[in-house]
Amino acid sequence: MINKIGKITVYVENQEEAKDFWINKIGFVLKFEQPMGPDMTWIEVGPSEDEFTTLVLYSKSAMEQHQPSKVAHPSILFSTTDIDAAYEKMKQNDVEVGEMLRMPYGTMYTFKDPDGNEYLLREDN
Repeated sequence: MINKIGKITVYVENQEEAKDFWINKIGFVLKFEQPMGPDMTWIEVGPSEDEFTTLVLYSKSAMEQHQPSKVAHPSILFSTTDIDAAYEKMKQNDVEVGEMLRMPYGTMYTFKDPDGNEYLLREDN
């Protein structure tokens, strides 16, 4: 049946700003970019060149015109092997981060993109 998560769509106000955030502040790489018409581009970013799963940075206004109910807050959990280093790096890059939560079942924190979407980063043990 399903063996991988392919793409996760994040609806953004400004695709260029979102691309800059994910590449220059979070450290992702540009996986794919192609024009989709006069005012929109298909943009995919991911943690590395080798990673299969990507985030699609899709125009929020374009989706609102076609299917307004689809534009909702994403629920995405990212993984890292060094949560403390990731936390410090995001703070240095002026990313809005939440409090570090050290729970019996894992260490994690939230961070926000320029559109106010909130994500969770959790350390893999």
